[in-house]
Amino acid sequence: MDHQEKIARTLRDARQSAALSLRKLARLAGTSHATLLAYERARKVPSTATFLRIVEACGFAVDLDLQPRIRERDGIPRGEELEAVLQLAEQFPQRMSRHMDLPRFGLRG
Repeated sequence: MDHQEKIARTLRDARQSAALSLRKLARLAGTSHATLLAYERARKVPSTATFLRIVEACGFAVDLDLQPRIRERDGIPRGEELEAVLQLAEQFPQRMSRHMDLPRFGLRG
């Protein structure tokens, strides 16, 4: 689902959850029912301010979660960079002691 379809689905779900008709929501949000229908069918994309006004007219608020994304660095996609580092690490064998030294405590009798 692309960005425009997500916006359309969000608006449609908000309106339906609020049990509002297109005409009723249009009056509450200060727009036309034809414009709302175009938004809900992903034919048009509302501005951010219009999107927020419509969602709020449905009785909802918009909360945002910021999520980090893997991006390019020095022209190398981050996933490829990580893969190269892991392949390099495989070339160096792990050196672990065959024996584990534990502290020794004196036995009392």
